[in-house]
Formats: sequence, C-alpha cells, structure tokens
Amino acid sequence: MKKLLIAATLFVATQVNAQIKTPQASLKSEIDQTVGLTNVSVDYFRPAKKGRLVFGDLVPYGKMWRTGANQNTVIEIDTDIEINGKNLPAGKYALYTLPKAESWDVIIYKTTDNWGLPQKWNDSDVVVKTSVKPETLNKDVEYFTIDITPQNNEQGTIDISWEKTIVHVPFKVPTHKIAMESINANINENSKATDYYAAGVYLFTSNTDVKKALDYVNKSIAMQNGEAPFYMLRQKSLIQAANGDKKGAVETAKKSLEASEKAGNEDYVKMNRNSILEWSRS
Repeated sequence: MKKLLIAATLFVATQVNAQIKTPQASLKSEIDQTVGLTNVSVDYFRPAKKGRLVFGDLVPYGKMWRTGANQNTVIEIDTDIEINGKNLPAGKYALYTLPKAESWDVIIYKTTDNWGLPQKWNDSDVVVKTSVKPETLNKDVEYFTIDITPQNNEQGTIDISWEKTIVHVPFKVPTHKIAMESINANINENSKATDYYAAGVYLFTSNTDVKKALDYVNKSIAMQNGEAPFYMLRQKSLIQAANGDKKGAVETAKKSLEASEKAGNEDYVKMNRNSILEWSRS
C-alpha cells in the first residue's frame, strides 16, 4: 500500500511539473543592425504563409495591418533618422502598414503596448506616415520577414516581405553629423595615435577634408615611433594621391609594400603594387 502511495505521488508530481512543448504559430524574432552610427532594432512575430493567399485575402487590401502577429511590431532607433523627408526622433515605435495593390502606407506610431492594432486609433500618435510601392519577388517567402539593410553609411531600408511581395522603406541616418561632432569634440592634445588615424581616415573616405585628413594621419604615424603598420601607410598613400601628390604617394606605398611583405599580407602587397604602378604612370 505504501509503495502504491509513493508511486501515485510521483505520478501526480510528474504531471504537475510537466511542460508540453509545441512550436509557436508565429515565430518571435529580433533583429539588430547598425547603419552608419545608428543602431536600428526590430522586435516582431513572424506568421507563416501555410499555403494561404496572403495579400488581398489573409491581409486585406485597404485595411490597417499590425504588420506581423501578436503584440506590436516594435522598431527602436538610438538616433534621430529621416523617413521620406520626415524626422523620426530617437525612441521606440510601433510599425503599422496599410497594404494596397499598387502602394503601401507605412505608419510609425507612438504607443507600442497594444496587442495588434490600438483599440482606439489616435492620429496624434502617428509620428511618420509614408507611401511606398510593393515589388514582386520571384519566389515565395514562407514566414513574414522584416530586415534592416544598410545601403551605405548614410542610408538604409526597412524591408518587409511575405508571400511574393516586398516593400522597401528608405531612411537616412545622421552619420556624418555624429562623426564630425565626435571628431571636433575629441581631437585635442590628449588624443591618441588611433584617434588621429580614425579621424583622418573618416575625413578622407567621406571626402570631407583631404588636407586635414593627411595632417591627422601624419600625426598618427609620427606617434608610432617609426613603426607605423602597413595599413596606416597604405591609407596615407591614398590620401597623398587624393591631394595630388602622386610622387609622395608612391614613396609611401613602397614603404607600405615592404611592411606588408614582412607581415605576409598578400592583399596589401597586391594593392600597393597596383597603386605604385598606377601613380608612377601619372
């Protein structure tokens, strides 16, 4: 009798502690992408197509859509961005859409604690509204998908796709403004060689000020005690060429070539050789 009681107790305890595991109908997803110096994250649920007709049926045309499943699809940015010429301040927002056959309205909404659409829509909570054209894909997207795609350091797109439809929502980020504010605020007598180098490379690659870029990189190299690495010398040669000093660029490229050969970096060996040949002909 005692053994039966123990067995019964163990059975009941097992049933109480048991947890049934089954897959969610809509998969939870989080994406985190840096565009320039702006971090963009999206937290959303991904419903599956499951053989259904999506746009025009499961997601009706001309009707506001939660743009995902379950709770709000939430987009968060850590700097101000610009969508279709409209400023979106840093913060956290719900993402809604109104799909139509020929165009989609994309809406960035202030409140993010709704289950799907707000029970009461408030136009004053619409921060940004823009219209984009849908494109047709050549294959089905089974699970609803949102991606953040950098185009360059200043631009990106929010890409929304499902079934055979995709829309791209372009946005701009204030990379140059943030970078220049950082350089102007932090380059001083206490700056390290790496600070001067980073500032010089940015001024060069962004085509902001190639003369000051050369000054900063020269300062960085001077702080290396004659042991500047091959990649730093490579950048100096490129900046010299951009300033019209091809002769100086060749001499610096030769130093970078020698250093890159010692380091066994074949990529830089090839780049330096090509540049030396090009600039010597100029």
